[in-house]
Parts: sequence; structure tokens; C-alpha cells
Amino acid sequence: MAFTAPTAPPAASSTGSDGRYTYYPMALGVMTAVFFMWGFLTCLNDILIPHLKAVFELNYAQAMLVQFTFFGAYFLMSLPAGRVVAHLGYKKSIVAGLIVAGIGAVGFWPAAGLRWYPAFLGALFVLATGITLLQVAANPYVALLGPERTSSSRLTLAQALNSFGTTIAPRFGALLILSTQVKSAGEIAQLSASQQMLYRAQEAQAVQTPYIGLAVVLVLLAIFVWLFRLPKLEESTEQADSGRHTLLDALRYPHVLFGVLGIFFYVGAEVSIGSFMVNYISQPGIGHISEQQAANYVSYYWGGAMVGRFLGSWLLAKLSPRALLAGFAAVNMLLLLTTMSTSGDTAMYSIIAIGLFNSIMFPTIFALGIERMGPLTGKASSLLIMAIVGGALVPYLQGVLADNIGIQHAFVLPLLCYAYIVFYGWRGSRIRSAPVGAE
Repeated sequence: MAFTAPTAPPAASSTGSDGRYTYYPMALGVMTAVFFMWGFLTCLNDILIPHLKAVFELNYAQAMLVQFTFFGAYFLMSLPAGRVVAHLGYKKSIVAGLIVAGIGAVGFWPAAGLRWYPAFLGALFVLATGITLLQVAANPYVALLGPERTSSSRLTLAQALNSFGTTIAPRFGALLILSTQVKSAGEIAQLSASQQMLYRAQEAQAVQTPYIGLAVVLVLLAIFVWLFRLPKLEESTEQADSGRHTLLDALRYPHVLFGVLGIFFYVGAEVSIGSFMVNYISQPGIGHISEQQAANYVSYYWGGAMVGRFLGSWLLAKLSPRALLAGFAAVNMLLLLTTMSTSGDTAMYSIIAIGLFNSIMFPTIFALGIERMGPLTGKASSLLIMAIVGGALVPYLQGVLADNIGIQHAFVLPLLCYAYIVFYGWRGSRIRSAPVGAE
């Protein structure tokens, strides 16, 4: 579930004194490790949700506060993160982002010990703040690690490692977080005092152990990045604009406005489907398997997105991005209609297959949203990144629907989201006016 925005080429470039571009393959290798980590951490939420839902006996709307908190941080912290990058530079900001994420991961230890849901949400917000800072710093830095004409290639490589993290995270979470069979309050009450203490300790360790391990990895990675001699490339995020333009200046162009809504609905649909998948597939009428087994199928959902990125990059070179975007969104609508109207393997595999067709959507919507924006590209990019808040709101709203009409019928909400993306690919992304004319 990682949202690695294809940032606009920065004003500063990695050129030598002779005007030739300098390549930094070792630095790119270090950055792919950073991309992997935030993809892994983001997707682990899909496993955390069913665990916390069972532990605290939450309804679906309450359980979706996990994603509401996590992706809400993108909306609240994106602009402050941009100012941090402008002040500290790329390397220090990446190190800071890793450390902040590590602090958030450590917060899971007292949260699990206290068995207090708001404490989990607080730790998640800190973790997401660190990841937001990583996103804002790492994307443009990777774009600078070589010539402008190959910046998209480097970002695609980093995205592939990001997707690899989202693919293996559910299996990791299934082995550790979902390894303990959660008991209801009534079942716990029937245990003796010593049995209750033992169970509470086991339940807490199911979350504490993986997140403390991740905190250690994050801190070690931060130390490694700090000690590694990354090239000192200039940042151009806020410095390039010098305050001449505002976000509203970019928003008055229709293809930007429609693109912001496109990112909102796409991220909302993708995150919402992933968030409900464990609970959905484990239902008797769908997969009829345990939640731990269902978590493995979430890997196929995110793995499909990884495979689709490689296939999609080839298709995008041959077909219209707008047509391909609309076509993939239409396929996902058909898959959702299928899973809503069937049961068993058909319903299960149709929902998993959506990941394959999600693959091209975020980068394609993003690229169409900043097309021909010239000096307003940075502002348009900021708006599109802030629209990731769809990952906070859509899952929560689907949770409300699931509590009232059932989890299977609640997929009508992502169905409507994909309907909007069909519109965006077909008509909404057309450029009516732009600061830069067509070549």
C-alpha cells in the first residue's frame, strides 16, 4: 500500500563540473531499503486491524480508526514535513523520519501492555508522521540520483521494493500478530487469575515483539543512512517556489482538481479493500478459513499490485494512460460486483484480483494531475499527496456501512470510488487550461 509519488524533476540536478550527470548506484541501493521499510510498515496495518478488532471487541467503524489515524497523518503532516526537508536537507530528514517512525513503533509496547486502544492510535500517528517525512524527503532525493530523463525509472525501481515490502508484511503479521487466538471478555472472565495474567502477557507480546523488532531495524537503518556518505544534493521543494504561488492557484485548473479527487478515491478504495480483506475472506460464506490463513491472501492482493506495476509500465508505453486508467478501473468495478453477488472461491479470488488492476492507478492519476503545470507543479503535487487522506476517510465510512448492511454489501463504497476513476480517465483528466502549453 505504499504511495510513492512520482515527483516532478527538481530544479537542482546531480551534474558534475563538466555538465555530465553523476550516477549514484550505492546511494540508490540505500534508498530502496528505506522504500521497502515504509511499504512494510504501512501494509502491516491490514493485519493489525483484525487483531485489535478482536482484542477490543470493536465494530468495523471503530476498527477502521487505525487507517483513519494513519492516513490522517499524511494530510496533517505533509506540509510541515516539506518545511523540515527544506530546513534540514534530504539526508538528515530521512534519518529523522526513520527515528520518528522507530519512536512510534516503540509506542506499541506500552499500548499493548496497557491494553488501551487510544494508545495504539497515538503510536500509529507518530509512526505515520515518520513515514510521511520519509515520503516527502526520499521521493525527490531518488529523482536527483542521476539524469532527469531516467528519474522515473529510478522511482519505479524504488516503488518495486516498496511493493515488495507490502507483499511480505501480511505474512510476517500472520506469523506473529495473529498467532495468538484472541479471547472474548466473557472467555477471559472464566479463566483463573494466573491464567488471565498468562493470557494477557501472550496477547501483548503478539504485538510488542514484532513492533519492537521493527523499531530496532528502523534505528539501525537510520544509523546506517547517517554514516553512509550519501551525495549532498540540493533540495528544491519549497526553495524553488519562493512563495509566488498558493495551493488555490493550482486547484483552479480542472484536471488538477479532478486529479486530487481521483487520488482521494483511489487510495480510499485500495486501503479500504486491504483493510477489510482478512475479516472478509475468513467469513464462512467466503473463504471459511482462520484469520491467520486469510492474512496470507492479503499478500496476493498487494503482490498483484507489484506484478501489475511491471506489466503496466510496458502497457503504458504502448497505450493511452487515460484509456488504460479508465479500463483498469472498469475491470475493478466488475470484480467488486462479482464479489458482492457471489460466495466461496469466486467471491474470494475476485476481491484479491483487484490488486493487479490497482497497480498503475496512483502513478497514472498523479502524472495526469500535474501534467503541463509548469511553475505550479510543486503546488499541484502537494495537493495530490494531501489527498492520500482518502485512505483515512473511505475505510471508516465503509466500516459504518459494514456495521449496518454487512461487510459484503459494504464494498459498494469502493465500487463508487472506482466509478469516479473511470470518469477521471475518460473525461476528468482532459486538460482544459494549463500554465504550460502543449508542445
